[in-house]
Amino acid sequence: MENEQRKKAPRKLTGLWQFLVMNLGVLLLTAGVYFFKIPNGFSIGGVSGISTILGKLFPELTTGTFILIINTSLLLLGLLIIGREFGIKTVYCSFAFSGETMLLERLIPLHAPLTDEPFMELVYAILLTAIGSALLFYTSASSGGTDIVAMILKKYTSLDIGKALFVTDVLIAAAAFPTFGVKVGFFSLLGLFAKAFLVDGVIESIGACKFFTIVTTHKEEVRQYILQTMHHGVTELEAHGGFTGEEKSVLLTVCKRIEGVRLRRYVRQIDPHAFLVVTNSSEIIGKGFRAV
Repeated sequence: MENEQRKKAPRKLTGLWQFLVMNLGVLLLTAGVYFFKIPNGFSIGGVSGISTILGKLFPELTTGTFILIINTSLLLLGLLIIGREFGIKTVYCSFAFSGETMLLERLIPLHAPLTDEPFMELVYAILLTAIGSALLFYTSASSGGTDIVAMILKKYTSLDIGKALFVTDVLIAAAAFPTFGVKVGFFSLLGLFAKAFLVDGVIESIGACKFFTIVTTHKEEVRQYILQTMHHGVTELEAHGGFTGEEKSVLLTVCKRIEGVRLRRYVRQIDPHAFLVVTNSSEIIGKGFRAV
């Protein structure tokens, strides 16, 4: 009984950690949209972009209300069409994003931008939403919106989904020109193109790991350090030097960035003649890292 409880504990901890990261992602996404996108009229694609435009055209409803209406409609459409493949995390994050936006509208009403520096606010709008979206992606979640449209298109068409959504976002950003003026329109397009590069960069940075190929004659010491100290798995290969003919061992392992620094230092201490190849990897799937 005790052993079963011990086995379940790490899973619960992992689930709690993912829940916290997911909520942090929603919070950053909401902050970027509410404090920087909406007041400036930045329509950088997606549901928040559409809602920003609709909030300007139909001021009797707030932007947060439009976000809720559109997200709820897309969620219902996704549940009907996609069914069980539709993740509960997406449902949760979609309503959390809509709810937090509406809550901020009540608690901290904004009738103008926070500063008179639109470029600086655009940077924060892109940065906060990019980090928030990356954190959601890291936990295999999303805020719904156009992601649901992508899932539906993927199921029933052979369209290049990435290109289709990008064209849609460009059209939404272009709608800022007649709605908010030329200046905001150009800022919206600039933000859209910047976001396209930044989100991928943040995702890769969050999930960055180090893949080690270690050629050494001190196999046992290095192996024990990886297994007992780092608590990671290791794959062993036997090899011999092509030039010297000397028998050596090749150890393969993957670890987090900070662990990689310690492993490299340890290997150099225990075997100054060891040959190390360290490469970056933005996504590791397996035990101890991300689930499939």
